[in-house]
Amino acid sequence: MTKYILYTDGAARGNPGPAGAGAYICTPDGKCVAEIAEYLGKTTNNVAEYQGLLFGLKKLVELGAKEVEIRADSELMVKQLKGEYRVKHPNLKPLFVEAQALLKKIPSYSIKHVYREMNKDADRLSNQAIDKLGGASPLPTLTLFAASPKRRREI
Repeated sequence: MTKYILYTDGAARGNPGPAGAGAYICTPDGKCVAEIAEYLGKTTNNVAEYQGLLFGLKKLVELGAKEVEIRADSELMVKQLKGEYRVKHPNLKPLFVEAQALLKKIPSYSIKHVYREMNKDADRLSNQAIDKLGGASPLPTLTLFAASPKRRREI
């Protein structure tokens, strides 16, 4: 099989914050070929989105893909890859260049923006990367201060 669909996503909790990237590759009939979930450490959501794409593209090149439909819920990334937006942020430029180089190794591809609801598998993988590979951290303790310091309480 040389035709695939790549769903890709990235997530950051805090932006920047603990981040993960996910890629879900399947055949046109829906058979899963690969699931990739990578913890990225502390970074931004946009960097995580690009990393998810890069992980998926590297796997597709390894599989010898000849035709790929890329689906992502990052409108910014999709528009940058299509040439509709310029890549301005210095952290995204090398990721964009790497994505372009990988795309050149795939003879035929298309890139499509999809709504988050249509990208559930990649979203699941990017969040799994944060939860399992990065260690889910509990919410920080919030300290509330009343008018008097004696009435301080933590929740």
